[in-house]
Amino acid sequence: MTEAYCVKCKKKVVMKNEQTVTLKNGKPAKKGQCPYCGTTVFRIGA
Repeated sequence: MTEAYCVKCKKKVVMKNEQTVTLKNGKPAKKGQCPYCGTTVFRIGA
């Protein structure tokens, strides 16, 4: 359960449907959806 900032809701939310992704420079990140509005949220280094 990773927290990320939702720019639409303007608050920290716990991601749903989170996936681990790797950025072009090789750093890890998490990508998921906001449970309230459905917007894609992103957390680098998680």
